[in-house]
Amino acid sequence: MALERNVPQLDPAIAAALANGDEQRATELERGGPLFFFLKRDHGALLQVTGRPGKALQYEIGNPHTASKMTRHRLAAGLYAPLRVILYEDETGGSIFEYDRPSSLFGQYGDERVTEVGRYLDAALEAALRNAAE
Repeated sequence: MALERNVPQLDPAIAAALANGDEQRATELERGGPLFFFLKRDHGALLQVTGRPGKALQYEIGNPHTASKMTRHRLAAGLYAPLRVILYEDETGGSIFEYDRPSSLFGQYGDERVTEVGRYLDAALEAALRNAAE
């Protein structure tokens, strides 16, 4: 799947570096990548209970270093980090990505430092999804 090829799996060493207070090492480990996969769930398989499994994958995507840039100002922002994206097949067989805009989620805290990171994530997530859709 294109999204999985374009967004690398999270390297746990990034979170470990942050936990050790080494922000510089976390930046080095990111290798310029703004987003990483944390987790993938086959949400469509849950519909097997209806006798009609669907094609739907839910992803947790984000960056622990970026999250720390918000939660250092508002810990509650951690509720929305990492971000969730769902990719599903619609009735016509087309593929649909759905997600909440990070700036909307993080903007609710009324802290420009957090909202600014949300706007950065808007652009990074949109770019990743557009690249996957091409």
